[in-house]
Amino acid sequence: MTAADQIARAAAILRAGGLVAFPTETVYGLGANALDRAAVRRIYEVKGRPAGSPLIVHVESAEQARSLAAEWPEEAERLAEWFWPGPLTLVVKKREVIPNEATGGLPSAGLRMPAHPMALALIRAAGVPVAAPSANRFTELSPTRAEHVRASLGSAVDMILDGGATVVGIESTVLAVTEKPARLLRLGAVTREEIEERIGPVEVAVAPAAEGAHASPGQHARHYAPRTRLVAVRGGRLPEEGRGVYLAPGRGMPAEARAYAAALYATLHELDQQGLDWIAVEEPPDTGAWAAVRDRLARAAS
Repeated sequence: MTAADQIARAAAILRAGGLVAFPTETVYGLGANALDRAAVRRIYEVKGRPAGSPLIVHVESAEQARSLAAEWPEEAERLAEWFWPGPLTLVVKKREVIPNEATGGLPSAGLRMPAHPMALALIRAAGVPVAAPSANRFTELSPTRAEHVRASLGSAVDMILDGGATVVGIESTVLAVTEKPARLLRLGAVTREEIEERIGPVEVAVAPAAEGAHASPGQHARHYAPRTRLVAVRGGRLPEEGRGVYLAPGRGMPAEARAYAAALYATLHELDQQGLDWIAVEEPPDTGAWAAVRDRLARAAS
């Protein structure tokens, strides 16, 4: 089956209310027609995801995003022009066409135009926006390869599009532009500094959220975690008991922040298969470039 045939089949599945796992530049997503309430509910069932954790709605253009937004502020336009397609999700007030099931009951929705050609081709062929969290069981490691999706979700997905390894490797930055100043809800590949260069100061609200609906995905205290116990360490101080592996920038992992992020989940997936007692990860530098990686490691070690 050609790539075009695969896209056409996957698009038909989405239009029929099915689930398709597909690659983005960040991680693989578990996609459903974002306008189909029953299909969206199935995402939550398959993942075991709490109903109050909103999904990101993937679009193929800024024009499609604007058609889904009740309000599209100047900040959204400026950031979309600069970062889309790419790993930035913009939370805006939504139109009623997006069901509450996709947003945790909130009046806002996170919209993103992914930078993966297969993802964009799928959305365009389906003719509908695609709601998609990461294609894994809730709180577990996000998938960066098709085989990670198969291992986590198996036959619960109607189709998996294999686009190879993702290049960013961690989830998108989530920024709410529903009020001023804008609020950074999840750290990701687009840094706070890069956003502030375009729209000025933003607030940061990435602390673990309380019970109930969360303003953004990724706000649970424990998230992005391997099955093997992950331990955050300083100065190479390793657990005294059991068998494990030590990772640090420049030692088992890339020394540069973006390359480290791209390799993180894939490395943890691999180590998860080795029957280890622990994975010790040296805390990366406390700088803006490393902020998203530090966030993922802190939640995985909770």
